[in-house]
Amino acid sequence: MIHQTAIIDATAKIADDVEIGPYSIIGAHVEIEAGTWIGPHVVINGPTKIGKNNKIYQFSSIGEDPQDLKFSGENSSLEIGDENTIRENVTISRGTADGGGVTKVGSHNFIMAYVHIAHDCRIGNHIVFANSASCAGHVEIGDYAILGGFTLVHQFSKLGSHCFTSMGAIINRDVPPYVIVASNYGKAGGINKIGLKRKGFSDTLIRAILNTYKALVRSKGSREQAMKEVAELIEQYPEVKQFTDFIENSKRGIVR
Repeated sequence: MIHQTAIIDATAKIADDVEIGPYSIIGAHVEIEAGTWIGPHVVINGPTKIGKNNKIYQFSSIGEDPQDLKFSGENSSLEIGDENTIRENVTISRGTADGGGVTKVGSHNFIMAYVHIAHDCRIGNHIVFANSASCAGHVEIGDYAILGGFTLVHQFSKLGSHCFTSMGAIINRDVPPYVIVASNYGKAGGINKIGLKRKGFSDTLIRAILNTYKALVRSKGSREQAMKEVAELIEQYPEVKQFTDFIENSKRGIVR
């Protein structure tokens, strides 16, 4: 299961059925759980923990030092969950001391070629990163988000669950749950109706989210007044409360 040309550090802990392709390098303090497939010419450095049934394609660099000028070799790590597909030339860095020391990637994510996930990011589950999407340090992304090709996310930005970014979007503020970023200037372009329908959201719930979006994002009135307008929806739908809580807790401001 491990090709004879692969180089495996003596401290690496690798499950018996893990497959490692030609010329791949598994560095010190790397843990790889059962069912994971590592293609040829992959480099994985530690401390890194990789869960079960992941597929990591050729020329990816996983768990390398963070690209941070403040980094001076302090202990930091990367944690990757289960059932992720990580395509060619993906780079995922370990964390830094300033960010808690760990980068985290959840489970069931589809990470396409040339994606970059920087130090201290917190990536949820069931997320799609299209080709060449890039996240700077300390970015947080909620479950079921979709990042279009060449999306660029500024450091410390947060993207809520079920949001959608178009090709070439530039994100320098927080993106609330369910919201579409429809231009390369990072402007809100409605809610992700198609994505929500595909995930089983009812028409009534989608309408409630849309009305809340209009009140809090598109309206030129005060946030206090908008919150009063949607108070009943917040009480009735947990998904609407998730949307309003995200906006209330945003430190960078939201896309509009």
